[in-house]
Amino acid sequence: MSLDHVNQAPQRLDQPDPLQGRQWCPAPLAEYGLLGDTRTAALVSAAGSVDWLCVPAFDGEPLFGALLGGPAAGRFLTGPGQPASLVTRRYRKETATLETVWAARDGLLTLTEAMITEVAGQLLPSTILIRRLTAEQSPVRVTVIFDPRLGVRHRRPRVRQGRDLVCDWGPVATSLGSSPRVDLEPGRPLHLVVTPGTPLTFVLAIAYGEPLIHVRPAAAWDLVARDEARWQAWTEGIDHSIPFRDHVVRSLLTLRLLTYSPSGAPVAAPTTSLPEDPGGIRNWDYRYSWPRDASIGVGAFLRVGKMQEALNFLGWLLHASRLDRPRLPALFSLTGGRVPRERQLPDWPGYAGSTPVRTGNLAAAQHQLDGYGWVLDAAWNLVDSGRSLNSETWRAMRGFTDLIAARWQEPDAGIWEIRGEAAQHVHSKIMAWLALDRALRIAATHRLGRRRRARWQTARSDIAAQVRAKGSDPGRNTYVRAYGSDDLDAALLVLPLTGLEQPGSRLLEGTIDAVSSELSAGYPLLYRYPPGRDGLPGSEGAFLPCSFWLVQALAITGKAQEARSLFEALLEVGSPLGLFSEEMDPASGALLGNYPQALTHSALVQAALALRDNPPRSNTIL
Repeated sequence: MSLDHVNQAPQRLDQPDPLQGRQWCPAPLAEYGLLGDTRTAALVSAAGSVDWLCVPAFDGEPLFGALLGGPAAGRFLTGPGQPASLVTRRYRKETATLETVWAARDGLLTLTEAMITEVAGQLLPSTILIRRLTAEQSPVRVTVIFDPRLGVRHRRPRVRQGRDLVCDWGPVATSLGSSPRVDLEPGRPLHLVVTPGTPLTFVLAIAYGEPLIHVRPAAAWDLVARDEARWQAWTEGIDHSIPFRDHVVRSLLTLRLLTYSPSGAPVAAPTTSLPEDPGGIRNWDYRYSWPRDASIGVGAFLRVGKMQEALNFLGWLLHASRLDRPRLPALFSLTGGRVPRERQLPDWPGYAGSTPVRTGNLAAAQHQLDGYGWVLDAAWNLVDSGRSLNSETWRAMRGFTDLIAARWQEPDAGIWEIRGEAAQHVHSKIMAWLALDRALRIAATHRLGRRRRARWQTARSDIAAQVRAKGSDPGRNTYVRAYGSDDLDAALLVLPLTGLEQPGSRLLEGTIDAVSSELSAGYPLLYRYPPGRDGLPGSEGAFLPCSFWLVQALAITGKAQEARSLFEALLEVGSPLGLFSEEMDPASGALLGNYPQALTHSALVQAALALRDNPPRSNTIL
């Protein structure tokens, strides 16, 4: 029966809920797609279920939290209501629109969905999620479950029915409209038939302290078409000669979706507490902005010509760091404030039984020396691209550099944020050297006093001498994880980018060789350090950014073909949609950790650019 029979109302089916009696289990991470509007993001399973969406921003309260809290935490399902198999799942070319196709008996069912970022160049005051179900060949039964539950206690809304279904929790409100109109009750499954030629469209608007925007569902697809055109215009300027450009573009789009547009702050990931060790306690909240990770992403944007993203980041950093300068906190909230105190959520079962579920992050209180190096490198990249730093930005960078010159000998928590005693991490010292080096390069075109310049030069020389003397293992011809340690650290793979060691250096090449062999988790994966050497119970997976850093290191040091082969192998371990988490289980291939992870996507882009800029050397003799 057609959806438009009887006053345009879809056919309701009196049948048992096909999900009833099944034990809840979230999908594998690789089966989730990302939707976003550059303020918040949704994770949608291959079954068509929105299992994670926070409001009003990435770091807000979950409106749909089934990913970590099970069905009691809410979800929004629009998918097959009869046995069906997944046919294809993809993003429309160079857009943020997600398309999922299922085969159900003699028919095909397609779910096309997007979150609208802006209209006429302006951010919308509400989050708008548009989902459309279409059938081909024959009618297909579908199930719709709209069950919003706000916050850590899964609060049910006040509900009123009118033109749309409106739910509210005080300042938070949602409206759900459909075309053709259907009668939905929050939490109650609705079973319908979608007929070829009559799509079923849902428009969910989410507001926080603002009036709800009404979008007519019948006209909603015009917004999606405009959104797609805007994303395609954004990607068109990306160099078409970049190797593996489709993967690079998908990563850049992901990074852009993970940038909080109202402030310019890149978020590390849109999720919290997705486990690095399933069933264990390694569950952290990544819904904040790390200057280190953000700076790596800025480098990726700059190198593909996206200057505005870099300028937005520096503007946010100036605002965020203003109260702490010259100290640079390890992470900030998306608006530039303090990160909430870390706490555990009782009664949340966690993903794959991994508890505790956490909000906030203790790492905000750590001293992490390496962050200064990444930020100064991002500033240098901007200057190297032809821009000058304004006086306030240069003043902030000078302050950061002065602090490094004064405190570089202190131990720190390191890039991996070990929750134990601080140590003399070699990678941190190298990044301190990088901060001084990049500041001195910037000073070549910006004003700097002679005494300050001399102080920076002395500190840079002293760091290099100390790191070579105390941070290397001459017998193995490699840098090590920390002074006095035999352990290796995959973060040292960024060494070729710094300039501390010259091309052809035995110590440089020895470090790359040692890390790639001794920290191997099975080709093409690497552990970030020897598993279990961090003072926490349990273990963890291979760390995906490190493998992309190895691609970059190999390309820069003249092993382009080896680098390319490694890159191709790494692309195979991502999700079918080209999304990457932070870690991967080497045994099962399951994605681990918060997802999708901005640092991994930044490292992917940088690795592809290294392949472009360091092609294989010709063996031809002229």
